[in-house]
Amino acid sequence: MSGGIARGRLAEERKAWRKNHPHGFVAKPETGPDGSVNLMVWHCTIPGKAGVSPLLQTSSQKAVLEFCTDWEGGNFPLAVYFSEDYPSKPPKCKFPQGFFHPNVYPSGTVCLSILNEDSGWRPAITVKQILVGIQDLLDQPNPADPAQTDGYQLFIQENAEYRRRVRQQAKQYPPIV
Repeated sequence: MSGGIARGRLAEERKAWRKNHPHGFVAKPETGPDGSVNLMVWHCTIPGKAGVSPLLQTSSQKAVLEFCTDWEGGNFPLAVYFSEDYPSKPPKCKFPQGFFHPNVYPSGTVCLSILNEDSGWRPAITVKQILVGIQDLLDQPNPADPAQTDGYQLFIQENAEYRRRVRQQAKQYPPIV
């Protein structure tokens, strides 16, 4: 029975996530009104990638140069839907409808090779790897695999406007205090 395999794997992933997950990320199964846990739907939050602080050598002292990514400061909600065929088949990952990104369909569905059953998906891929992969995709879109016209065209043709829209979107999803 494949559904038992899916739920068993997801229970193990939940246990592993609770012990060790990347800072700022949230991933938890849906909880019903009666307190029951639905392992087949997870509600996640992906933090915008933080800026990098490279150290610069200046004579005998070190200076820190900080900069931000355009996604930094945003905490983006993502729903992950697992089928009874998981882990043989990848989950479907969805941002809110209308999410602005070249590799996110207008429906919110993420277009990423590791989520494609016919190309990059492998049953060994974990929830943690999926979420970190989506965080990387946010900051580094794949122009070879566009999923929305607006995001793609701005990314390719008007990068300053693209970046402005990304920063604006990040403000729509502030950190949860």
